[in-house]
Amino acid sequence: MGQGSFWSKVLNVFLFVCLAILAISIIFPMLWILISGFKTNREFFLHPWSLPHSWQWENFVAAWHNGVAQYFLNSVQVTFVSIVLVLAFSAFASYALSRFDFKGKKIIFLVILSGLMLAPQVSVISLFKMLQTIHLFNTYWALVIPYVAFQIPFAVFLMRAYFLSLPREIEDAAYIDGCNSWTAFWRVILPMSKPIVLTTGLLTGMFFWNEFLFALVFIESPNLRTIPVGLMNLQNQLGTNYGILTAGLFLATIPMIVIFILFQKHFMRALSEGGLKG
Repeated sequence: MGQGSFWSKVLNVFLFVCLAILAISIIFPMLWILISGFKTNREFFLHPWSLPHSWQWENFVAAWHNGVAQYFLNSVQVTFVSIVLVLAFSAFASYALSRFDFKGKKIIFLVILSGLMLAPQVSVISLFKMLQTIHLFNTYWALVIPYVAFQIPFAVFLMRAYFLSLPREIEDAAYIDGCNSWTAFWRVILPMSKPIVLTTGLLTGMFFWNEFLFALVFIESPNLRTIPVGLMNLQNQLGTNYGILTAGLFLATIPMIVIFILFQKHFMRALSEGGLKG
């Protein structure tokens, strides 16, 4: 018994050390980017690991006014619309696949999941020609439509599994109280599924916010560029002013960090209560 307790403590210490190393490997680069954003170009190269001698707050202002503000707004619009559409389509599809029995149900589910096997990169040329044909090239919809199409399979995979973990008795009670399928979904299932809805929105939103290839190929106008492509353009504008570049890079990471911190409780709850079951 004592020996088992000893090895259990050793395992806990080992896991703690591994998690601490992982946390440091994630936090340290973020802190380095933040601190580098306050440095002059000279300090950036001569003292890359030290604190800045004089904190250059104007680097963040310069990055914001040199295009980050417009790229930020574009990314917010594209990401918000894409998340709303993905959650709407995926929630309806997941509810039907998890609660109703109909012919071809398994085949439809497999067809949706097959979208996970298709890499977005292989469809760039065909999507490029299609968007030009329907006159959506170089618009926000040139990003929103492919984003939604490629993330629905992943969202359905998560949400359907969570819906399957919910007890049917609660839904049956709603039917007894006079609810139909729509009101049961809207008033019972959806409120109970808040953790997985927020988790799905967070995970897909991270993809939308950081996606680079589609944003580079399908958008030509500088006024429509999103954060990833915009930061590349910012590098071309500012040349070797790395203080402003790192300031802009840190500004681009703030939304996802803040959103994760605010909703991390729901994220962990979704994963532990059935988000990956089924």
